[in-house]
Amino acid sequence: MSSTGHTLLVTHSTFARHETGLGNPERPSRMRAIDEALAGPDFTGLRREEAPLRDDAEAAILRAHARAHLDRVRAAAASASAGPVHLDADTVVSAGAWEAALRAVGAGLRAVDAVLDRGSGVANAFCQVRPPGHHAERERAMGFCLFNATAIAALHAKATHGAERVAVVDFDVHHGNGTQAIFWSTPNLFYGSTHRMPWFPGTGAASETGVGNVWNAPLAEGDGSKTFRAAWTGRILPALDAFRPDLVLVSAGFDAHEGDPLGGLQLGEDDFAWVTSQIAEVAHRRCGGRIVSMLEGGYVLDALARSTAAHVRALAASAT
Repeated sequence: MSSTGHTLLVTHSTFARHETGLGNPERPSRMRAIDEALAGPDFTGLRREEAPLRDDAEAAILRAHARAHLDRVRAAAASASAGPVHLDADTVVSAGAWEAALRAVGAGLRAVDAVLDRGSGVANAFCQVRPPGHHAERERAMGFCLFNATAIAALHAKATHGAERVAVVDFDVHHGNGTQAIFWSTPNLFYGSTHRMPWFPGTGAASETGVGNVWNAPLAEGDGSKTFRAAWTGRILPALDAFRPDLVLVSAGFDAHEGDPLGGLQLGEDDFAWVTSQIAEVAHRRCGGRIVSMLEGGYVLDALARSTAAHVRALAASAT
């Protein structure tokens, strides 16, 4: 079964009001750069919605995170009116962080609802959100991430829509340790990732396999298009295809772009377009093209904007 319809873009102005402080690369201007890129004539066909604040957000978060973690972030946000609160050296809770984090979760929930409702006219979705999420573990915020919106969306698909087999694939330059940890012991949740290693956060070896549901393909500093594409075609995509997902979620980080200060890989926009198209081919074959993509990293503004545009353009092409 193939999907036809619109690509849904879910975002909100709140994401630019989470102030992380001078020198932090995960900054509000990331949203403005993407806004400008997706305002072009190539993107007039996108269906656009604002990321919601949802009544079910807390219950959804608690499927992936411990209550103590939710309460810790909430308390930090309540204190942030007096100034930003650092949960670790990288991870900041600002006065705007709580609403931004809840709307990031809400974006993922809304996108899953739309993509899994074939009456919606939505074939796939991209959630332009911040803070990112894939480093957030069940009981810990880290690496700019407060709540793991992608894992939360995956668990929502299972709990609310009856999706039996849900996959997350991740091409951020950093390994999604949080998603891997949350999925680790659940056979019908799949996690596949390319990432630089050794590098932050120190996880992601090929030997880390969960219960046969985790597929890591680590890359070395300086690796570029050839090695990246070989990792996907030789390891991640065949495993994804064999998993037969009912829904594919993407942790779409663009910090593997050449020149990104937090990266060290040598990818270009064409690589992100290519991997998106390859993921979409598997999704069409296995689950009617159902894809929800969530923004993760990417810190050089022009490269982030171009790469996101290439990714969304490829999603839109696969939706028709």
